[in-house]
Parts: sequence; structure tokens; C-alpha cells
Amino acid sequence: MERSKLTMAVKALMIGALAGSLAACGGGGGSGSGSGSGDDSASASGTSVGPVSGFGSVYVNGTYFNTDDLGGSITSDDGLTLENELEKGMILLVKADWDDDRNEGRARSVEYDDTLRGALTAFSWDDVENTGSLTVAGQTVVLDGRTVIRSGADLATVSGAPGNYRVRVSAWRQGDGSFRASFVGIRPIGDRFTDDDELETEVEGVIADLDRDTRTFTINGLQVDYGLAEFDDDLDGADDLRNGLIVEVEGYLSEGVLMAREIEGDDDGFEDDDDVEVSGAIAGDYDASARRFTLNGVTVQVTGDTEFDDGLRESQLADGLFVKVEGKYRGGLLEAEEIEPRDGDAELEGVIDSVNLAEDRMQVSGVTVAITANSLIKDDDDDDARRRTQDLESLVQGQYVEIEGRQQSDGSGSFLEAFKIERDDDDDSDFEVKGRVDGISSDTLSIMGLTLNRGNASFSGISVGTLVEIDFEGSVDSYVITEIDIEDDDDD
Repeated sequence: MERSKLTMAVKALMIGALAGSLAACGGGGGSGSGSGSGDDSASASGTSVGPVSGFGSVYVNGTYFNTDDLGGSITSDDGLTLENELEKGMILLVKADWDDDRNEGRARSVEYDDTLRGALTAFSWDDVENTGSLTVAGQTVVLDGRTVIRSGADLATVSGAPGNYRVRVSAWRQGDGSFRASFVGIRPIGDRFTDDDELETEVEGVIADLDRDTRTFTINGLQVDYGLAEFDDDLDGADDLRNGLIVEVEGYLSEGVLMAREIEGDDDGFEDDDDVEVSGAIAGDYDASARRFTLNGVTVQVTGDTEFDDGLRESQLADGLFVKVEGKYRGGLLEAEEIEPRDGDAELEGVIDSVNLAEDRMQVSGVTVAITANSLIKDDDDDDARRRTQDLESLVQGQYVEIEGRQQSDGSGSFLEAFKIERDDDDDSDFEVKGRVDGISSDTLSIMGLTLNRGNASFSGISVGTLVEIDFEGSVDSYVITEIDIEDDDDD
């Protein structure tokens, strides 16, 4: 991780210079013959697919994409036309030219598409564990700590009467047909997301049980009647339908059947020889013999030249694992040049001791936390799209935060790379950290830059590298363990 990348972007935004500097990033079409200065310094030209982590233009997959050329407009079939209508967590497809070294680029187009939309039939959320699920049109959607949920109603109220609400969901399809949500918007049942009526339903998935006589098929158990459907996006008509084809279906539910108004092929949006960066959850098992897996509907090919970052091993590729892949799209395959894990393996709850944006770091209850362009900064009251600079400036000393991320190390020692930072009104003096032990003695234990006094806790069975969850209390330079537990270790 190069800490200077975010610092450069933040500083440039603050002084209004970034747009000018990006004129040299190949801001024209796919040929890379950019306008502006004519200095074609873009190192990549293609497509980036991933959730929004910040605004002020858009941050996707750790890259700042300047959208000035688009005049605030986006492409969507789901009622959105402007960038300021987007929300953090929504999965975007950005066509752009960008500079990998600076993590900056200029967008040629920004596209958003709902994965699912319709009336809720079930909803649950555990505020303590930050996990939950919902059901829409018979489809199961898994929620976790990194899911951005926007709701005008308290989630407990939604759980008690899910039938009173509608949702739009931006998610990744998993191997078992369920979805892992990146964004969920919740509205009262009569409040439309699109120009259609409140019965409007959208489902994405794989065609099964195709019956041309009855003009029906199923998507993950949901029956679809396509007798009156119109076809779009690479589908000339009903004859193009086949089992195994991924489609998007819009229509309305009638007695448990989705009456299709429109069916689109799920085009991945990539062109041959595109540079592609895409993040999401692996769908299905890894094919070790062919060295392939599926991500966001695209087949990823692992080769002998593929680099695995941040300790990830090829043997760990599995259904549901969240990864970011960079590579070239050729012949219908994404040839992976680099794969890095984006699932968190460490957590922290504590109070901000200090913030140093010049170094993209802060101290939280003694733990060193790295902030990157991938870090999603949110709170329950943040209903508006905020500029990235405002997100960063909102992190202030004395604020209680909950952080999920990945334990990393560099020349300065061990630290927590933040994937999600959630501001909280909690003023609790009890703190919690989960991660791997960096050092241990008879009286102290260190983890991610934090040294803890043993107190009355037992260190039995704990050594360097042990995955632990620790409750502790105190203040800077005087933290004491109140409880320590050894966690199940998937790497064992």
C-alpha cells in the first residue's frame, strides 16, 4: 500500500488542482489519445467495476475518477440520471482512462444498475453482530458490516413489518444463488424508486427450467412468465433464451410469478483488450484444474504470471471470498494479473486519539489505522452523498468509531488497513480489537501498534500469530486487557 496516493488526491481536491492534473491522464476515448495537454500518461484504459467508497466525482476500487466531462450525468435503467443521486455502496461500472501509479483517472461514462428491486417479504438485522438478511421476490440477500443501508425507518421497525417497505439492492450474486449486498435502499411500499408503479420488480440471475411451450423459466426458484416480454441488450427475442444464461428481468409479481415486461442479457460491459479492475464476491467453487472462478458474472483466468497480494494464496480462492482482480479482458475471459483479498480479517472499536491526513493514518485507542481511497466512511445519520474531503475531515479526535479491515505490516510495523470506518455516538470507555498477535511477553501483548498490559488475563495458548479478540480499557500509554479470547483461525 502506497500511502502517498490518498494524500496526493486529498491535497489536490482541497486546493482544486486535481481536475487540471488529470488532463494529462488520457481523458479522451478508448484510444488513449486524450484531450487537454496531449500527454498520454494513462497507464490503463478500460473498465472498473466496484462499489462507491466516496464522492467529489467518484471513488471506485481505490481510484479517484474525475467525472467533470460527464456534466453530472450517469447512465441507468433504474430511475437514476445524476451523479448526486448515487449512494455509497452502489456498485458502478466506470469506463475510464486512469493512472495506476497515482490512482487517478477520468471517467468516460458511469453506469448504475439495480441487482434486485421490489417489495420486501422478510428483513432482519443484528445491531451487535452487524449481520442480517432480507428477502425480495423470493431472493435471499445477505447483509454484513460493509453493507450500506439507507432507510428512513428504524431497522427494527422494518424487521417488524417488512411488508410495508420496498427495497433497491446493489449486490454480488453468490454461488448458491443468494446475494451479498453492498447497498440496500429501503422506502415505504408506495414510494417509487423508478417511474413505474409500486409493483415494479427486478431480478437478476441464471435461467433454469426453460419451457418454450408455456413461455416460462425460473431464476433461483422464482417462476418468470415471458409471454409478453420485450427483449434488449444482446437478446433479439425469446429464441435467444437458454438455460444457464444470465439475465435481468423487470416486471411485476402476480400470485408469486414474475410477469416479465423486459428481459435483458447481462452484458458485463467489457471490450476485448480492456484493462479491467473488478471487485466482488467469488460466485461458486474455484476450478483448480482450469484455474478459473466467476466474479460478477465474468470468468477470471488465473495464470502462472498472476500475482497474489496481501498474503492471499491461490488455494484460498473459494465461494464468497471478496477479492479485487486486475487484468486484461480477452476472448470472454478476464486474465488476472493481480488478485488481492478485500475481505476483512481484523476489527476495532475505540476512540480516535489523533488523525494525520498527511500520512493517511490515525490512532484509535492505541491502534494504528491506515485510511485509503478504498475506505468506506459512514454513519447511520449520513443520508446524503458527501465529498471525500468532508468524509475525511469528519474523523476527529475523541470520536468513537467501529472499524473493519485487514491487518497489514510495513517498515513502520503492524497496522489496520481500514475497509470500513463507521462513526458512532457511543461514548463507551470499553474498547475491542480483533487481530493477530505481533508480540508477547509475560506481562504485555502487542497487536497492530497497540501494547496492552495483561492485567488479570491469561495468555495461555497464545503466541505470536494467534488470532485473538480482546476487550480492553484505559487511555493512551496505559491500556489494560479485561478479556481475551482465542478465535477460530481459518488459516490453520
